[in-house]
Amino acid sequence: MPRKSFLIVTASIGSGHVKAAEAVAHEIKTEYADASIRIVDFMSGETSWLNAFMKQCYLTMLAFVPNLYEFLYNFTGGHAGGGLVQGVLSTVMKRNMASLVRRCRPDVVVCTHPFPAGAASSLKGSGKQHFLFATVITDYSVHQMWVYHNVDVYFVARAKMQEALAAEGIPRESIVVSGIPVERSFGTPIAREAALQALDLRADWPVVLIMGGGLGLGGMDFALAQLEKQPEPLQILVVAGRNQALLKKVQRFAAASHHQVRAWGYTDQVRTLMSAASFLISKPGALTITEALTVGLPVLLHEPIPGPETDNAVYMSECGTALWIRSDDRLAGAIAEVLHQPEKLAEMRQQAAGCRHPQAAAVIVAELVQRAEAKDRALIQ
Repeated sequence: MPRKSFLIVTASIGSGHVKAAEAVAHEIKTEYADASIRIVDFMSGETSWLNAFMKQCYLTMLAFVPNLYEFLYNFTGGHAGGGLVQGVLSTVMKRNMASLVRRCRPDVVVCTHPFPAGAASSLKGSGKQHFLFATVITDYSVHQMWVYHNVDVYFVARAKMQEALAAEGIPRESIVVSGIPVERSFGTPIAREAALQALDLRADWPVVLIMGGGLGLGGMDFALAQLEKQPEPLQILVVAGRNQALLKKVQRFAAASHHQVRAWGYTDQVRTLMSAASFLISKPGALTITEALTVGLPVLLHEPIPGPETDNAVYMSECGTALWIRSDDRLAGAIAEVLHQPEKLAEMRQQAAGCRHPQAAAVIVAELVQRAEAKDRALIQ
């Protein structure tokens, strides 16, 4: 492949969009060492103070007024509300995207969040830019905010999403069912014994992993309280993400617990932690559950962020690899159920095989390269 330049634009709202971008970038670099790759956080202050302000408003709303977020999600899910907000955001953010494209001069632009996707779509629609434009949808359902008609290729998690985009008028040949990309090492299993040894964990005690995404959300302190009710000794591993207040709370909990409790902030050991775990307790963030699917880890899902994470929980439940705990008072019972029914966990691990896409990043990169080369040939002719 002639040397290509890739601009991957993401958004640091949680960690999922960024991790998907990194997975694609890593795959490109592995397969095409001479490719030029740049990952840009579209919602950072370095890109735009206004974008960064919008990000902070979003995070504040999630933390303090989740019902407002749910209202906005539902409002923008329809053509009227969604189209209005899409038009405003695309217009406001188009200048930021134009600046990035001028600086990077990419052959291919890949977006892993709807905000930069809207800006890139608006820029592409002007007819003055000829980059190949791809969008990787980092959820298990299609929301109106993802839908733009100047996208050359969409990458989606499952066939149902292909149908949803086609119903919106997106050409089927522009929609690839790839799965959500995760770092390629997740597709290579770590033997549980090796993971336990690496983490200095006992093989004869269950290992419970608790995660709340990059923001450390999802009622993790409540989950810990329910685990404390379990009489048998447990090894509890908690990933608090960038939530320093939660990390300190978990450390205080560990000092008083009758279980063995260990805590991490943001960590690159997730694959090892998941390989060692008996099951995961988490909110249904798309990248977290995709990583769990890829390693075949059963999940207890609770406290989804209203909107896309509810859709993610439905999907995981349908796959049979997760139990969705719809009310807090059922969490303790669900924990006891999987602890005392190892055959249930074994069945959930088997079900994961039918839903996982360990080669998603490779599929995406191969498709991007093929389409970029076809675009080059068309321009020459």
